Amino acid sequence: MTRWILSRPESLTEIEQLRLKAVLANCPELDALTGHVRSFAQMLTERQGERLPQWLQAVRHDDLPSLHSLAAGIDRDRDAVIAGLTLPWSSGVVEGHVNRIKMLKRQMFGRAGFSLLRKRVLLA
Repeated sequence: MTRWILSRPESLTEIEQLRLKAVLANCPELDALTGHVRSFAQMLTERQGERLPQWLQAVRHDDLPSLHSLAAGIDRDRDAVIAGLTLPWSSGVVEGHVNRIKMLKRQMFGRAGFSLLRKRVLLA
């Protein structure tokens, strides 16, 4: 069920689409949730950060407590979220280096001092 909601409708088989439509017809809350999830996914993939305020307003309008907490979290850092949805830059490269250094640190834990760890980080 979750995969059906998170997938693009055109990527589902005909049977999956029919089953999802049947479930959504019987559960209006899940239908509303599906609409919000797909709308947010579209904002992410198409870099449409300018649509975020309207999306937040639509989420607040529906009675979906789980999305209300998500919207509140996004609202606390709205400018950063809009920038992340709009701008082409990413901190992914930096995060990768941080992850690599943490892995080296874990591997060296209890084996050697800081000087050897420093050498491994600089040479790796």
